[in-house]
Amino acid sequence: MRPVHTALAVLVAAVWGFNFVVIEIGLGHFPPLLLSALRFLVAALPAVFFVGRPKVAWKWVLGVGAALGIAKFGLLFTGMAAGMPAGLSSLVLQAQAVFTAVLAAAVLRERPGRVRLLGMAVALAGIAVAAWDRGASGPVTGFVLVVAAAACWGVSNVLTRRAAPPDALNFMVWVCTVPVVPLFALSLLIEGPERDVAALRALDWSAAAVIGYVAWVSTVFGFGAWGYLLRRYPASAVAPFSLLVPVFGMSSAALVLGEGVSGPRWLAAVLLVGGVGLTSLAPAGTGSRTAGVSAGGPRAAAAASPAP
Repeated sequence: MRPVHTALAVLVAAVWGFNFVVIEIGLGHFPPLLLSALRFLVAALPAVFFVGRPKVAWKWVLGVGAALGIAKFGLLFTGMAAGMPAGLSSLVLQAQAVFTAVLAAAVLRERPGRVRLLGMAVALAGIAVAAWDRGASGPVTGFVLVVAAAACWGVSNVLTRRAAPPDALNFMVWVCTVPVVPLFALSLLIEGPERDVAALRALDWSAAAVIGYVAWVSTVFGFGAWGYLLRRYPASAVAPFSLLVPVFGMSSAALVLGEGVSGPRWLAAVLLVGGVGLTSLAPAGTGSRTAGVSAGGPRAAAAASPAP
């Protein structure tokens, strides 16, 4: 990769890592489901009017929108609101690579090789260490919700791989339109109209900046730049930069939010990032559907996988 493109890949990883800090700040202004709904509303509008029609079947847009937008982000924001630290969330969420590999083996019949199986085992050990550390320091409800969000992310990755969208930004903008109404409805049902109205009435520049960052910087710029890199380089050259996301997430959470990083958490980070690296970058193995998806799938999956 050219140095300018390497710098762009690192910048995207930093933007996505810092996004967890911004989410944590945003949860001080909005209930989690309302914040998630606003994120997708602002990300989709007005961009949806400029990207053209979806370039894949609507079933894939709706499926990924439900799995990624409603389930994954709804669970992630709710888990962080329940007390899951921003830095640890950025780390644990990378377990999506393990869930993606398992689902790809079950649904796409991709047989994981020995290196990928080793990576999955190492990453799961990292999750276990993180769970033990979180259980020793506070309630595990938020941790469980973030792990569930990673599983839903794995579902969306497999659906994205099946869809194989030729334009990642076009696809993600249309995906962002799907969760808006369901998340607003869930927020009204679960969080209550009084709480939602109070949050919207208290909207200030800080809250608006949070929405702008998670919608335009993290989503529109992040996916646009990532898709640009994937169009110029093989996914195997771009995907490793996603491993920097939890590094930036944990370090920015420590600097901005004052989150401490314990010894077990460092161990969990080493195991999880190392395991995800082996799982993501190892050859997929063979299977009846591997050749069929490899032409477009890995680029599409890589485009969707890293972003928070």
